[in-house]
Amino acid sequence: MSMSLRVVVPPHPLIAHWLTLLRDQDTPSPLFATAMAELGRWLTYEAVRDWLPQRSLQVQTPLAVTDGMVVDPSVPVLAVPVLRAGLGLWSGAQAVLPSARVAHMGLVRDERTGEASCYLDALPQRIGERVGVMVFDPMLATGGSLIQVLERLEARGVSGQRLRVITALAASPGLATLGKRFPDLSVYTACIDPELDEAFRIVPGLGDAGDRLNGSQSPAFPAEAQA
Repeated sequence: MSMSLRVVVPPHPLIAHWLTLLRDQDTPSPLFATAMAELGRWLTYEAVRDWLPQRSLQVQTPLAVTDGMVVDPSVPVLAVPVLRAGLGLWSGAQAVLPSARVAHMGLVRDERTGEASCYLDALPQRIGERVGVMVFDPMLATGGSLIQVLERLEARGVSGQRLRVITALAASPGLATLGKRFPDLSVYTACIDPELDEAFRIVPGLGDAGDRLNGSQSPAFPAEAQA
């Protein structure tokens, strides 16, 4: 892994709590969605700590005039949720970035090869030089999906410190691949898992985030009772 790639795993008890609920195979879809949203909120909170620009402002309290700081509204933020499960992260992050514009990216992975292909690119054709961009990728396994998103942003002039990536879970092999292609990137994640299995799934991981988020993991509908 490139030593320049910045991977932040915030040591916060709530992040650990919600990640554990995501991992548990018995967590029902509604609670899974809540856990994903909470991770999106807390990871975004950590990611913008040293990233959102501020400006000074003088305000009148009930007793006196005082100096303060507010988020600079002249510097816009673009949120890029990667479908499907990136929407789960963004639903929590939206509370932290209520004024952000949203542009969706849709990618699907070939289960045999692990290669991702893009079926939706709703990124603006032009992204201003002052715009900060935050990508919400549910899990970083091989890194292929995220790299495609970042390459499309790079083609629009967005890279480096203007970018932050939020992902619920990351695998070491995917981070290594990502670091070679985008060494100046910052990634915020709840945990780094050590490996991928032969089907390119994160181990121990949390399963298919999109299926679990939407309650579509069972091949039968309604789900058949287990004997």
